[in-house]
Amino acid sequence: MQSGWFVDERCTNCDVARQLAPGLIGEVAGRSEVLRQPRDEAEERTLHAAAYACPTRSIRRHARGLDPELDPYPLPLTEGAYLCGHNSTRTAGANSYLLRRPGGNLMIDTPRWSESLAQRYERFGPVTEVLLTHRDHAAHGRRYADRFGARLWIHEGDLEAAPDADEVLTGIEPIEVAEGVVAHPLPGHTEGSVLYVADERSCFSGDSLYWSRTTADVEIAESVTWYSVEALAASLERSVDGLRFEWLFPGHGDRRHLPAAEMSRRLRGLTERVRAMRPQPIDFTAVRW
Repeated sequence: MQSGWFVDERCTNCDVARQLAPGLIGEVAGRSEVLRQPRDEAEERTLHAAAYACPTRSIRRHARGLDPELDPYPLPLTEGAYLCGHNSTRTAGANSYLLRRPGGNLMIDTPRWSESLAQRYERFGPVTEVLLTHRDHAAHGRRYADRFGARLWIHEGDLEAAPDADEVLTGIEPIEVAEGVVAHPLPGHTEGSVLYVADERSCFSGDSLYWSRTTADVEIAESVTWYSVEALAASLERSVDGLRFEWLFPGHGDRRHLPAAEMSRRLRGLTERVRAMRPQPIDFTAVRW
């Protein structure tokens, strides 16, 4: 029998494993493949992190299963911010995050649902808010919110995805949803897309923005900007001067840390590029928020 790590046929090429294990897992012929076997304990742990995040559980080991003791989630990313792991097929394999706060922790988007996972995240303290960045990350929001006794948040533009939300963001103006945490509505990817920025340090961007390994820059995914590239261009133009953060934590794509001034420069550059995609100025009065 073969030994070692491999990716099975269920892989949907979602990129989650490649984010977590670059150099060990890469894209080959439109799917993830193990490029080489781990050489030390650190690389073994890295592959376990990728395996426990993979939404289809496609990253496996011949002859033996995964070691539960090497499940690293929630995985610390920076002070107070954690990657939840255990991504869900019902949210297109999106990343989700746990943000620790003195007044109660926040979950931004959600991992797959399980009671054991809920207990694990709750060990970091009570979760008081579940913040949804947009409609296609909403699948498990209500269940986690009810389990934690938390409030579920979504923007009115995507309310159909969570009609029983406890708090509904409206309009396009930034609003503080918890102490030091500001919601910035950013219509574009979907009508109700929202960025959540904590302490002018961490930006949880859903599917609106991500760091691209290909361009080594902040980008949007034009091909899956479902609501309107024109609306996204207008959103960025309106918001870019008021957005300040150092860490970019997206739902899909790579995470990135840069000095706040450099991140702002990159966002201005992105705004110019997205503006160039827009065929004509958008009339905000014609947009249904």
